[in-house]
Amino acid sequence: MKNFIKLFITASAIGCASINIQAQTISPFHAGDRVVFLGNSITDGGHYHSYIWLYYMTHFPNMRITCINAGIGGDNVKQMADRFDDDILPKKPTVLTVTWGMNDSGYFEWYKPDAADYAVKSVQLAEQRYAVLDEKLKKIFGVRKIFILGSPYDETTTSNPNRLYHGKAAAFQQLIDFQQATAQKNGWDFVDFDRPMSAINLREQAKNPAFSLTPNDRIHPDNDGHLVMAYLFLKTQGLANKVVADVAINALDRKVSKSVNSTVTNLTGSDDELAFDYMANSLPYPIDTIPRAWGNRKKQSEALTLIPFMQEFNRELLTVRGLKSGIYQLTIDNEPIINYTAQELAEGVNLAEQTNTPQYQQAIQIRELNEERWEIERRLRNYGYVEFGLLKNKGLLFADNRAAMDTVEKASIKDIFIRGNKDNYMKAQYKTLRNAWQKEMDVLTDEIYAINKPQKHHIQIKEIK
Repeated sequence: MKNFIKLFITASAIGCASINIQAQTISPFHAGDRVVFLGNSITDGGHYHSYIWLYYMTHFPNMRITCINAGIGGDNVKQMADRFDDDILPKKPTVLTVTWGMNDSGYFEWYKPDAADYAVKSVQLAEQRYAVLDEKLKKIFGVRKIFILGSPYDETTTSNPNRLYHGKAAAFQQLIDFQQATAQKNGWDFVDFDRPMSAINLREQAKNPAFSLTPNDRIHPDNDGHLVMAYLFLKTQGLANKVVADVAINALDRKVSKSVNSTVTNLTGSDDELAFDYMANSLPYPIDTIPRAWGNRKKQSEALTLIPFMQEFNRELLTVRGLKSGIYQLTIDNEPIINYTAQELAEGVNLAEQTNTPQYQQAIQIRELNEERWEIERRLRNYGYVEFGLLKNKGLLFADNRAAMDTVEKASIKDIFIRGNKDNYMKAQYKTLRNAWQKEMDVLTDEIYAINKPQKHHIQIKEIK
């Protein structure tokens, strides 16, 4: 367990130097913000927004915000504009992120003989369609807009021989450039996922041609890709190197020389034994080691070989100088955690690498509550898929009546996506159930913000040999 996260960190430190990531261009969220993430299936079924929120939950435990998934699978920019008034505005955002373009740049059209013409027309059509959304965005005041230049279509990986649409990546890149120019023209913020993630793909494919952040279909990032996306977002917010805590102690004179984002009290001991009370103002970020969400095979933790997340966003540092040479056992609240040498302690150790500390275990509970919230929210997004993808065009938006039920039943016979969401719709059509799901999410969020406050811990460092 001691070396589990450290293995990822070593590889990450070696492999991340070549990624060009923009400096801070957007401000962090503020207490009370309602951050709505408007997007397509990458947002709808993805985790990047919940990973961003988890960082805020653990690093800023006294600053409550709300992050809301407003993605719908298959949406292009026209469909986002069409549902804007009925789906986005009712969520009352104070911050709105917008990402589009993957579906606008087409799929099977790239197999046709007129693909060259389609490349031009698809980009032009998407830009024209965006104009409707642009007007809607300009009319909502007091809402900060952030364009997310979306995760890339991977045309170069050998991981999947299917869904290889030659030309799509270039068309998508034109839309990315258009979005960036639009954000800059309107004075809105933007975060670039596309270029840094493409750089990671190319860097890793030079070593392993089958590597991809979107290995299943070239389109949808796996869990590691979503942590990369969260990392890029948080970094653009200027939150890198905001430590969980940074404590330095001199054992010889038993004095605290540094205590960043934390306090140390009741320090006692000698050059072979120390004890003190420790209170951090943040919790470590609990890296997930389980593949999450349907169809995903990779773990969030696998991103640690790709980006310096632990070094930049998850440092709970403890440095102890002046101990005599030997091996020391670190215990927290009388529970043995790990053994370090005096030299390791003098150089500084990252307690966030240790998943068995009480503070890390506390953070894991927050992560699991957040995952439960995410699962429930997905039910509501699947309901939205049926409402906006099918029923709105039939004049039955939010009708939730027999005609709507029959329409879904009939469409499910031929439409595989409606069929996959039919059972969920049959439940979600009842407002009482949707309200109950929302109450469940509210309870989970309230519990997160009740238990995410750091606790005081008693730390002992004692020579054992």
